[in-house]
Amino acid sequence: MADPQVDFYVLPGSDDGARLRFACRLAEKAWALRHRVRVQLEPGDADAFDQLLWTYADRSFVPHRRAGATDDAPASAPPPVVIADHAGADEADGDVLINLAGQPAHGEWTRIAEIVDNDAKRRQGGRDRYRAYRERGLALKTHEMGDEP
Repeated sequence: MADPQVDFYVLPGSDDGARLRFACRLAEKAWALRHRVRVQLEPGDADAFDQLLWTYADRSFVPHRRAGATDDAPASAPPPVVIADHAGADEADGDVLINLAGQPAHGEWTRIAEIVDNDAKRRQGGRDRYRAYRERGLALKTHEMGDEP
């Protein structure tokens, strides 16, 4: 498998809620394009993100499940977004990873999305992950995002 493209999305503020809502929109967009999406979170953060996927937008629906749960979706439907707050990956977890965890992603991904905001700790963690990906020779892109609509 080819090395993944790593996209860093840099948000202007430091509101963790904005960062998580952006992750929801990114997951929805990738899912709508029929990608298999995994959202990797810090341990203990999966419940809150699960709830947010149900409520972040009035008119959207992002089918999702927790890592390790069975998938009840019909074979013709795109697989649901997988939410994980532990490192062990399900075999079919996806080709797109949205990494909200503090560590660089590893594994067989086509794309990795890193979301960074202006919180000092998260910004430094983003710099550390950027450096780690660069040292692995991965293709990196940075996207400066504007304020939320």
